[in-house]
Amino acid sequence: MDHVIVALPLIIALVALALAFDFINGLHDAANSIATVVSTKLLTPVQAVLFAAFFNFAAYWLFGLKVAETVGKGIIDKDLVTPHVIFGALVGAMVWNVFTWVKGIPSSSSHALVGGLVGSGVMHAGTNAIVWSGIIKTTSFIALAPLLGMMAAMMLMMITSWIFMKATAKSAEGVFKKLHIVSAAAYSLGHGANDAQKTMGIITVLLYSQGLLKGDFAVPGWVVIGCYVAMGLGTLSGGWKIIETMGSRITKLSHHQGFCASMGGSLLLFGATAFGIPVSTTHTITGCIMGVGAAKRTSAVRWGVAQRLVVAWLVTIPAAALVGAAFYELAVVIDRAL
Repeated sequence: MDHVIVALPLIIALVALALAFDFINGLHDAANSIATVVSTKLLTPVQAVLFAAFFNFAAYWLFGLKVAETVGKGIIDKDLVTPHVIFGALVGAMVWNVFTWVKGIPSSSSHALVGGLVGSGVMHAGTNAIVWSGIIKTTSFIALAPLLGMMAAMMLMMITSWIFMKATAKSAEGVFKKLHIVSAAAYSLGHGANDAQKTMGIITVLLYSQGLLKGDFAVPGWVVIGCYVAMGLGTLSGGWKIIETMGSRITKLSHHQGFCASMGGSLLLFGATAFGIPVSTTHTITGCIMGVGAAKRTSAVRWGVAQRLVVAWLVTIPAAALVGAAFYELAVVIDRAL
């Protein structure tokens, strides 16, 4: 107990750092929820971020906390976690997020956090710290999320095109305009449900490591609310460079395509969240946008832009892991000096 009291200021600082990461996550990933409605001019940028922030927070009442449990105890052994490990993980993820945000690259905040956690955890306890089943489940979706998103979006394009085959272009677009709003709301819900839970897992395992949880590993209510608020505020701040990349540089979208992209991504996020799989909302919506573009014609997708995004995705985990490992070492050195 004495250790907990001595460490309490550090714990408070780390919780604040985690919430700052959640804020940056919302800022960085705002494009995931609103790129299609902004690029099609369905909503203004200000309306869109307010819309996304509301539905990010609304996820609190609709989803369980399986993703938080996966991140908290399914990436690194929860009994080997220390405050130094959490510090390295969060800073590693934040540095990569800020770098890609400045460059306008829609990389994965989720994988940046996983990478930071792995790098920091391995520096602390070696590879024995890694929970391989969780790592395999998470990293496999680097490829699966965009592929499944692309397939779902293309299938929705084909089904809806067949349903509206006899409708006039004007009447069909009017219907899809309304459906597009619904699908964007659904995607914002999925984004809030999956992404906010990752930070919940980090804070919870920190509290667990310091003996501040009563009973078994469980996410406290104040952590849930704090993470949703932080992500919602970050989303309100917007991520305009990434919104431009997602909404217009990959392919030009109609309301029909915007609906299919957002709805396809929503279905995938809901399924992943139900099974506790921490997927990248960035990878998911990018695959969906490429899918609706390719369904129209292959040349409609700017594959050069897509290729650069894939490269960024592949280097996210190792890059964040290296930064996380470096900041873990820095934290240990500073602690020893003090």
